[in-house]
Amino acid sequence: MPLIQSQSLLFRALEEARPGAIWQKLFGEFWPSYRRWYLQGGEAARPYYLPCLRALRKHMPELLPTFDKLAELAGGGDLEARFLSLFCPPPYVTACSQLVWLGEQPLLVRNYDYPPQLCEGVILKTAWNGRQVIGLSDCVWGLLDGMNEDGLAVSLSFGGRLDVGEGFGVPLVLRYVLETCTRTEEASAALARVPVHMSYNVTVVDRGGDFATVYLAPGKSGEISRMAAATNHQQKVEWHQHARATSTVERLRQLMLMVEDTTLSSDALIASFLRPPIYSTAFARGLGTLYSAAYWPTEGRADFFWPGVTWSQSFADFELGERLIQFGNSPQPHHMTRATDLREETGQ
Repeated sequence: MPLIQSQSLLFRALEEARPGAIWQKLFGEFWPSYRRWYLQGGEAARPYYLPCLRALRKHMPELLPTFDKLAELAGGGDLEARFLSLFCPPPYVTACSQLVWLGEQPLLVRNYDYPPQLCEGVILKTAWNGRQVIGLSDCVWGLLDGMNEDGLAVSLSFGGRLDVGEGFGVPLVLRYVLETCTRTEEASAALARVPVHMSYNVTVVDRGGDFATVYLAPGKSGEISRMAAATNHQQKVEWHQHARATSTVERLRQLMLMVEDTTLSSDALIASFLRPPIYSTAFARGLGTLYSAAYWPTEGRADFFWPGVTWSQSFADFELGERLIQFGNSPQPHHMTRATDLREETGQ
């Protein structure tokens, strides 16, 4: 799926205000792998097109014009449109840690822990509905985390339950929130309202410092809490094997200690996301930290960072390009497609 060999991952920063040739090229690159993932349980396991369209129209109608355009760019096929709806997709499980800090200024910091071969590694800047959004792409138009030009930042983590129900994959819900909301109160209400297919924790902060963590689960409305941090369980641990494998309890305890430490600086807090127990080196088990991100709502800036590497992006100064990130002592890949190549191939 992504541009990866062994334990390395190429992160790319791409910008396209309206859906066009760059997004179309990305879809063509990722679609073969996403198609295999989407059909892993057989085509009959996925909903038909009309239920997908009705669900989008009912719960996130503001996304319909973008959905229609993306489906057209994807070739206009039935299966592609069903996938892009992200309605009742196959289940997937991540780890991840996230925290809101209100020290010097509002800050959302997160670690994303996942198998590297399943991460797109695309930092995408868009203005699909007139509002600028920067975030890490997933399922080609959903988001793992991100921020909009109004200073609303969001991040997701797995909620620690295996139950699967009728609803949307949460990356699309994060996209919806950043496309339509400006404040934490609005975002929390939207997150609590839109049905999701699995359990997730979504942490939100806005430019004014208002924050929330919304506990999402299939079959019920989301629960809005004033928790400033989240890992991979909700009110209590329910999947004990996963909890032990990911150290979710230990990570949350460490995050809350940092939230309560009034002497902590933003630099020290960010550095802690590159150290255990928050930073994970379990790449062989698909639980390693692939990237860390720090979103600064008042500055409109997002810092993506790894041990020894920081890549700053902002709405005022968005840098196109790439960063090849090595995990452990892996060799450098012999072949890479550069972000500039992608733009040249699409005529941008």
